[in-house]
Amino acid sequence: MKLVTGNSNRALAEAVAHHLDLPLIDCTVKRFADQEIHVQLHENVRGEDVYILQSTSAPADGHLMELLILADTLRRSSVRRVTAVIPYFGYARQDRRAVGRTPISAKLVANMIAGAGGHRVITVDLHTDQIEGFFDIPTDNLYSAPVTCRDIQEHYDTRDSIIVSPDVGGVARARAIAKRIGTDLAIIDKRRPGVGVSEVMNIIGDVAGKSCLLIDDIVDSGGTLINAAEALLKSGAKEVSAYVTHGVLSEGACERIGTSSLKELVVTDSIRETEAQRHTPNIRRITIAPLIGEALARTAREQSVSSLFN
Repeated sequence: MKLVTGNSNRALAEAVAHHLDLPLIDCTVKRFADQEIHVQLHENVRGEDVYILQSTSAPADGHLMELLILADTLRRSSVRRVTAVIPYFGYARQDRRAVGRTPISAKLVANMIAGAGGHRVITVDLHTDQIEGFFDIPTDNLYSAPVTCRDIQEHYDTRDSIIVSPDVGGVARARAIAKRIGTDLAIIDKRRPGVGVSEVMNIIGDVAGKSCLLIDDIVDSGGTLINAAEALLKSGAKEVSAYVTHGVLSEGACERIGTSSLKELVVTDSIRETEAQRHTPNIRRITIAPLIGEALARTAREQSVSSLFN
């Protein structure tokens, strides 16, 4: 197997390569003066099993194009198999037509990856599991739950904690973690009066006197987590922290989280860290490089990947 990466998250790609004790393919991914993307491999990959490590995070369009051009470059270089490893799958929130005359962009991206020459996709914590069905090629959706649970057990007293889902849609994800660490589960009933705006309606479960751990897949503006933390504290929670897989953290989010009532926000390194994140004291990062590395090794050996999460 061989590994190659674009410019979206080189630090994570290097960490995965280190875990597998493999070098990254010598490759140039640059832009011309008009911002067109150009890719060139500097070594022979004919007949190889190649894995492209590339999140489609901001700027999503540019990083997605890098992924597609890398896949096409490898296909035209006569590799045996191209696997797109996408720790953060952008456009995943556009997985249905919530209103009329809108696209299903997640399906479009899936078609583009297969059309560019992808034989398989490996990703982490898809926004919804049904997105796997958008792909016409084999797809493995890895779960960050083992990494999250290990960190919770190292930093929190689980006898005094409760797992909280910030919305009804994330209940399955939160319940899986609560079951792993042996804690109770609470659910926040919220509504969205507008795009990017959330409002807490009810809290289902007893959170009084407990350390609440919010579990979610994506944090973007941070509004949902901040509102949830305030509602939990008003209901008697001792403190509130959050574990989120993908720290999108768009402009202004880090400042809002830094001044919020959240004790800490823990995100994985599926998305490259920004300067704003680095200087926000209550944002902490954990790595999923060993998880991805082990999944790639098992895929290359034609072994079970799902057994990683049993």
